[in-house]
Amino acid sequence: MRYLLDVNALIALGFVEHTLHDRVAAWVRSLAAKGKPDLATCAMTELGFVRVLAQTTQYGLTVAEARTLLLRMKAGRRLKLAFIGDDRDISHLPAWVKTAKQTTDGHLAELARANGAILATLDERIAGAFLIP
Repeated sequence: MRYLLDVNALIALGFVEHTLHDRVAAWVRSLAAKGKPDLATCAMTELGFVRVLAQTTQYGLTVAEARTLLLRMKAGRRLKLAFIGDDRDISHLPAWVKTAKQTTDGHLAELARANGAILATLDERIAGAFLIP
């Protein structure tokens, strides 16, 4: 199974000091024990990763540092992150999306589905997504 990481899962995986890093890292290790983890990003999750890490004082990274961190993650030997190109326009937004806060989640869930993947998240409120244990 391929998993498209949402922004929070990608940040937690990539930023060791994140409060949920151990949770996501343990899940990835459990996938690795069963074979090579099939994890993916997309433009939206990659840009979100850089934006959040560079925008908040909590993380303290510059845009360049966040970008470098993500590029290193993607090029790592132990963990490869595939890239899913985004060709889904607004007509593909799922019907369950009712509020503005759900638009990105709905888009990512649909993008994953359309590419034979499932959205992996730390947010238990996303319909049809895989909640990282």
